[in-house]
Amino acid sequence: MTRDDRPTIRDVARVAGVSKGTVSFALNGRPGVSEDTRERILAAARDLGWTPSTKARALSVSRAFAVGIVLAREPELLGADPFFPAFIAGVERTLSDRGQALVLQVVPESEEEAGYRRLADAGRVDGVFLLDLRVADSRIALLTELGLPAVSIARPDVPSAFPAVLVDDRPGIAAAVSHLAGLGHRHVAHVAGPSHFLHGSRRRRAFDEALASAGLPAGPVVEADFSAAGGAAATHTLLAGPDRPTAIVYSNDLMAIAGLSVAIEHGVAVPAQLSVTGFDNTDLAGYVSPALTSVRTDPYLWGRKAAEALLDLIDGGTVDDVPVPAAQLVIRASTAPPPL
Repeated sequence: MTRDDRPTIRDVARVAGVSKGTVSFALNGRPGVSEDTRERILAAARDLGWTPSTKARALSVSRAFAVGIVLAREPELLGADPFFPAFIAGVERTLSDRGQALVLQVVPESEEEAGYRRLADAGRVDGVFLLDLRVADSRIALLTELGLPAVSIARPDVPSAFPAVLVDDRPGIAAAVSHLAGLGHRHVAHVAGPSHFLHGSRRRRAFDEALASAGLPAGPVVEADFSAAGGAAATHTLLAGPDRPTAIVYSNDLMAIAGLSVAIEHGVAVPAQLSVTGFDNTDLAGYVSPALTSVRTDPYLWGRKAAEALLDLIDGGTVDDVPVPAAQLVIRASTAPPPL
């Protein structure tokens, strides 16, 4: 069937024996149509294979039937970081089920505010997802000003009227430190994410608190950018220093896997001389050598839950924060007791 051959509302009205206006009311769930008539119209639409025009729906209710993500990251980093494809896959699964679209903008950080303003001013989206929360994130106030419904991934550290998917990285980092302490490590380092990202700062704080809770001295911390290159550079710094750690807790798997390669360059055996833990438990974590001990998260589920919450919020519902399962440590071969 070509585009011109597709059944129209006029066809549905003819088969159901009603006016086009009655069909429009029935298909949009408006009052004023009896239940018997509504069922007859819906049956006619099904029999004809009629589907709504997204453009017509948008015009009729002043909706874009699309939601947005603005990411202030280098495109190359997005391609290497497995979090974003998994999260977006979860979002798309929910959007597809509900006839919605996703608008993705990747912009320099200096143009991030302009990206949100473009989406709002052009009416291209009905709401947005707020990822990569910052410390004292100014985007909360911006989206409130723009009147854009939003769902944040994690609860911000500033007042926010928007619902959040309650992602909490801290138990995962605490579990990694506890595991290493239980193996006997006393000199544990951390390769952290950027401190202006809320998850980077929270993971670092969780690392410091977990060391203190285990009765261990404060460990060295090197800040990186979540990339493989950043993780490699941070590992070079830690292993070349005069007081080399016996274990390193990385803030994501990408940096940890790069760290494994750097350890080999330095002639440091993992896990005999150095234990390594990652974060996110990506598919690759179980296949590197040695297999990587990592913190399991579920960005696909987060994407699905975030999309469900945002669509409900756009529809005018009252949406509470969305709980998700806590992160769990997956122990593999990259951790062992420290050398004697």
